[in-house]
Amino acid sequence: MKFIINKTDILDVLSNIQGLTGRKSSLAITETVLIQTTDSGIKIAATDLETGFVGLYPAKVGSQGIIAINARKLYEIVKEFPSNEININEIENHWVEISNNKVNYHIVGMNPDDFPEIPLIEDISFFKIKSAALKKMIDKTLIISVATDDRRVHINGIYFEKLKNNNQNTIRMVSTDGSRLSLVDYIIESAADKFDIPLEPGIIIPKKGLTEVNRFLDPKGDVQIGNKDNHFIVKKDTETIIIRLLEGEFPKYSEIIDKGDASIITVDRKMFLNMLKRMSILYSDNYKGAVFNFQKGKLIITATNPDLGESKEDMDIDYKGDKIETAFNPKFFIDTLNIIDDNDIVLNIIDEQKPCFIEGKEDKQFLSVIMPMRI
Repeated sequence: MKFIINKTDILDVLSNIQGLTGRKSSLAITETVLIQTTDSGIKIAATDLETGFVGLYPAKVGSQGIIAINARKLYEIVKEFPSNEININEIENHWVEISNNKVNYHIVGMNPDDFPEIPLIEDISFFKIKSAALKKMIDKTLIISVATDDRRVHINGIYFEKLKNNNQNTIRMVSTDGSRLSLVDYIIESAADKFDIPLEPGIIIPKKGLTEVNRFLDPKGDVQIGNKDNHFIVKKDTETIIIRLLEGEFPKYSEIIDKGDASIITVDRKMFLNMLKRMSILYSDNYKGAVFNFQKGKLIITATNPDLGESKEDMDIDYKGDKIETAFNPKFFIDTLNIIDDNDIVLNIIDEQKPCFIEGKEDKQFLSVIMPMRI
């Protein structure tokens, strides 16, 4: 096997797959990237056994072949390579030479026959979505991260479904960890858009897989998404990511997002965010809560940590209801406010026992639900 590749053609993809190849596994082969020559260039593949990636890239092929080489070291070599043109040549016994006229590396590879097979999913009904929109949906649900020691499906996955919402075709992502919930909708604006992606009932996509998808999403252009054979597929022009779905049931969340007769409070996002940052300075693993005191015309937040001290701050709000004193984790509010684009946000508060609902004043496609803590 022998080919010449331009550094600029593969540097980004080698960087993006580090999340897959750097994941701990009992199989050393998953730390490698599989490179195979084609008629017009090379095919690059990587997998962590749950998420697979395949991409096609231009190259000058001298002879056909296939190699498996450590993905981290190949990325570091390409990143620091002094010239744009890189010669890659398989020598013997899976050794690989990476060189130009001044630099020469000899890197030991692995047997490509041991590389895990990435499922070949065919005859898929794809749905086209703007890349930036999908990225925004993923960002707004991934603020609820994976608990490494938690095996519950709904903690490790994001629920993805399609529905009719206010007579509009919509796709929805929902994420929860039991203490909070994030929900984001994408409205299908054109009736001409295909909407036959099989998401009934909904599917549960691993958060780790969607994290990898996010690395490949561009700020412009479209991507295609599909679901078949227990896999979720995201396809760009020359790159495809295939994620094995999680099996199980996602909690029935419809009652949780019911605001009922909540009091509606509009506040300046940046002002509220800065207040919460100050009130979270005394935050620790043992003392995560802050007391939110809603009273006529004012919100008072108090944080107490016996190991460090206490803090208190108030801000004027347009609230005319009865006094409500309840505790929340301020970090959850900070996470939410950081991903809302609106200048003003809306808090929906019901009573001491019910969650607080947060959304943008203008953008109603995202909803955050934060459960109260025991005072």
